Amino acid sequence: MDRSRLLVVDDDAEVGNLLTEALTRWGYQPTLASSGGQALGFLKRQVFEAAILDIGMPDMDGLTLLEAIKDHDATIDVVMITGDPMVSTAIRALKSGAYDYLIKPPKLDELRHLMGQLMERRRLQREVRSLRTQLGRTLAERELVGTSPAIREVKQTIATVATSDAPVLIEGESGTGKELVAAAIHRDSPRASGPFVPVNCGAIPAELLESEFFGHVRGAFSGAVADALGLIRSAQGGTLLLDEVGELPLALQAKLLRVLQEKEVRPVGSAKTHAVDARVITATNRDLEAAVKSGGFRQDLYYRINVVRIVVPPLRARREDISALALAFLRRFNERFRREVRGLTPDALAALMAYDFPGNVRELENILERAYAFGAHGEITLANLPPLGATLAPEAGAPPGTIPTVEEAERQLIARALQHYDGDKEQAARALGLTVRTFYRRLRKFGLK
Repeated sequence: MDRSRLLVVDDDAEVGNLLTEALTRWGYQPTLASSGGQALGFLKRQVFEAAILDIGMPDMDGLTLLEAIKDHDATIDVVMITGDPMVSTAIRALKSGAYDYLIKPPKLDELRHLMGQLMERRRLQREVRSLRTQLGRTLAERELVGTSPAIREVKQTIATVATSDAPVLIEGESGTGKELVAAAIHRDSPRASGPFVPVNCGAIPAELLESEFFGHVRGAFSGAVADALGLIRSAQGGTLLLDEVGELPLALQAKLLRVLQEKEVRPVGSAKTHAVDARVITATNRDLEAAVKSGGFRQDLYYRINVVRIVVPPLRARREDISALALAFLRRFNERFRREVRGLTPDALAALMAYDFPGNVRELENILERAYAFGAHGEITLANLPPLGATLAPEAGAPPGTIPTVEEAERQLIARALQHYDGDKEQAARALGLTVRTFYRRLRKFGLK
């Protein structure tokens, strides 16, 4: 049976050791951290199912750490241990997302019972996710992962526009997660119970576009042996995502504009129109403004779909999210490959943080999937990763083509983080998954200011 990985955080070594010994006897795999900073370091590199936190700690109290854990990975269940049995403390912990709390010193039989309940709940949640996957709802259920300022802004815009029916244009490079943004808007909207229909406009042959979009009646053309609803009407009551909308030919753009204006569809070969009630979201990796100027995209359609504009940042602009994204992929691949990979080694994470990811989040997913396909177990190591065309240069004076050592790469990565955050050491440390104290030690070690 797979052993559930737990994070135990307590600055009292005696209590921490007591908890880890008991949890190990009960069949869990605990990791002990003596401070909030050390715990955040573990979270950057490993996957945990649950955490047990002491509320009263000197460097970072348990409630602050609870909020940081939930920001990092909302799927981690957290049990709080408090020496202060005040109701207000318990209420604040539960409001911040704690699963439950125990009074310190914790009674081991109560903890064992609570952990059993928690793990059974997680098992049921996994079964629900599996059923939803079988029903083809994986995309609409996947969360946007990350806490960087850039992705926070995207999430805030999603929350703002989800409740309306305003058309949304999502722009971003290939692989940034534009479909996930559209799915999040649908999931948070009043149409969430309706269908979410994603369509890749560039993948449909030109001669089939009109029939695929608007449907057809029997006998409308050779091979039309039965009526077809069409993609637009199949999204009735829900949301239609037109991905790569800039690939549509001008003739179809005119017909799509008419549908958006009149909210009705006429199938190919039919004289009858059908009312349409679907929210339309569009996405593109092209510069539609430039396409409008060059005559490749209709200006009136552009204004119709660009009521709300969301720009999804490339992964190189949100490097601090790489760790959380990687761990989210490990969770998914652990289920799919029936394996227990618990995290990434520091040098593997450093290599990913140093890479520019021209393929964005999709490329990160592919790199980690490749590691599983080639048999990665335990932890993803640097050897499990393909050559990443490292963007870190060798030290000055090194021969051309020299690959930097791990120490050199770490020095350059820390220098880059400092530059990126304009010398803000706390932000740079957080982005690299280091405690501030460890970050200062690295600065002294490498002679950085």
